[in-house]
Amino acid sequence: MKSIEGNFDNPEVHELLVKHFIELKSVSPEGSTHVLDIAGLKDPTIKFWSLWEDDQLMGSGAIKFLNKDHGEFKSIRINDRFRNKRNGKKVVNHLISEAKKLNIKKLSLETGAGKFFSPARKLFLSCNFKVCKPFSHYEKDINSVYMSLLIGN
Repeated sequence: MKSIEGNFDNPEVHELLVKHFIELKSVSPEGSTHVLDIAGLKDPTIKFWSLWEDDQLMGSGAIKFLNKDHGEFKSIRINDRFRNKRNGKKVVNHLISEAKKLNIKKLSLETGAGKFFSPARKLFLSCNFKVCKPFSHYEKDINSVYMSLLIGN
């Protein structure tokens, strides 16, 4: 697996992120959608990676710095042809490895509470994330599940 930081101008990456944005907007209630568009992912507090398997885009993921020790997962997405093959775990493990290099001690995430998001919640639980209270700017929301993981360096 190869990872490339940034790479927003790659047409495949661009297409994957646009699809991610449109799909999450379509399944999340108004006011409970926390997906970032490409402009949002270009924020200097965010590091974004595309992940490739044999020159095919497998997926993407990002870490947003909430402070120097705390990061938030953003825009984790697996390309459709790579789904249901344990590639989500590869992306999560890659992001955890990058977080360690960045000296992040805690990773958090927000995902949906509905049925559509069940595979994502299952994935994060399998990677040792624990359900937690809302963090950073988030507030309690019946449409959201918050998780966190303490990581060592």
